Amino acid sequence: MASTVANTATPGHSRHTEKLAKRTAAWKPGILPFVIPLVGLTCFSLWSYSPSHSPLAWLITITWALPVPGVLVSLQGFLLIRRRLRKAHLMTPPALVEQDFLITLVPTIGRHDTYPALERSVLSYVEHLPTWFPYMRVDVLTEEGCEAAERIDELAASHPLIRVVTVPKAYTTPNGTRFKARANNYAHELRIAEGEALEDVWVLHMDDDTGVGPDTSASLAQFINRQRRATPEEVKHMAQGILTYPRENAVSLLTWFADAIRPADDIARFRAFTGLGTPAAGVHGELLVIRASIEAEIGWDFGPKEIVEDARLALTFCRLYPGRSDWFNGRCYGASPANVKDFIKQRERWAWGLVALCANRRVPLRYRWFMSICVVSWILGPIQHVGTILFAAWIIGDMNTSPVTQSVVLLWSTSFAYVIWAYWEGLRLNAIASANGKRKWWEPLAVLAMLPFFSFIEGVGGIKGLLKFLRREENQFVVIAKPA
Repeated sequence: MASTVANTATPGHSRHTEKLAKRTAAWKPGILPFVIPLVGLTCFSLWSYSPSHSPLAWLITITWALPVPGVLVSLQGFLLIRRRLRKAHLMTPPALVEQDFLITLVPTIGRHDTYPALERSVLSYVEHLPTWFPYMRVDVLTEEGCEAAERIDELAASHPLIRVVTVPKAYTTPNGTRFKARANNYAHELRIAEGEALEDVWVLHMDDDTGVGPDTSASLAQFINRQRRATPEEVKHMAQGILTYPRENAVSLLTWFADAIRPADDIARFRAFTGLGTPAAGVHGELLVIRASIEAEIGWDFGPKEIVEDARLALTFCRLYPGRSDWFNGRCYGASPANVKDFIKQRERWAWGLVALCANRRVPLRYRWFMSICVVSWILGPIQHVGTILFAAWIIGDMNTSPVTQSVVLLWSTSFAYVIWAYWEGLRLNAIASANGKRKWWEPLAVLAMLPFFSFIEGVGGIKGLLKFLRREENQFVVIAKPA
């Protein structure tokens, strides 16, 4: 833990704190984008309801009821955020983290087409994190012989806080783990060997296309310092922040719109489970901070078929450390896929890995049941859409699209109102994270109009991943290029 920087940024703390407070107030989740659609959809659905027991009615009943558990958890999550933000003035302001050491771990495939985003991200770490972390290091995790190795070495040589950790080609784990989990496992074994697997060492996991800002650093410092003051029963070992997509990082406006769902998921479903201590909904691999001592106990050696290692880590954490995770009000800044083809390819890999994880009997059912419901709802998303139902009704010649019972209409109205809220608020979060900080007047309307298309491409990726799992195809860890 020899890498340190002098504390030269103290005069800027007040400016960073002020910026953090303004941004926090700006993205406070709204209630009206959920309530207004809920009232309208409920009134229309109750008015148009006509009892039916046809096969289509039973299909509607089942598919419309599936998302409800996830939606209720998500609603709880954003209500918890609103409550926390109302009490933000009572929280201890961020302060220098003078006792803990921060290691930012950035795995990269090391291709030339992924290097520009890696450089942008790594430079943001050494620019913003030292403001609050005088003791830190950035470990860029690469594979021996990767094509951009020379450029990555030059990047590391440009700043004393950057270190390249190279995974030897001959490295294997006891369980034969591959892909990103294998690289993470090598890094965690190296920390153990170097004496850094300690309680006061934190590992910040970041993707190679995801940067940070001053608000990220301040919120992370606030969380870590809070653990110093917590009682043994209250102390947390892992936390997750919010992933946003600034407009200027996007190549495609269409995929930028489609990715509005992801920050909304962070302030809803992930906020509820991870923030309440048990990340049964999973975690994502960026802006995930965990004690090095805890990571040393869990490790990443999950076996050769694991391609969603972050979700597997979360479910293992649930079993070993229930009640010990948290959520913190900080954002990281990623990039949406460059085109629809890459978007579907990304979702396909996620679905492939998540379906396999949900079917993995080595993970107790009590930790994977909720994730299983969410994955099934995601894959069946296009079938749940009212447009799909109307098209199916037109094909079979029966335009009665009511479910078997009227109560399902209320469930569907709640679910669809939540989807509208998620894209509306997610777009706002991504716009706030952008340079100009605002949505254009027509963008929310365009996003709502394109919801059927977003549901379709999400579903295509999900179904392709499911088919690969069912066909027992050889696992692949597909890495798409992201813009600089």
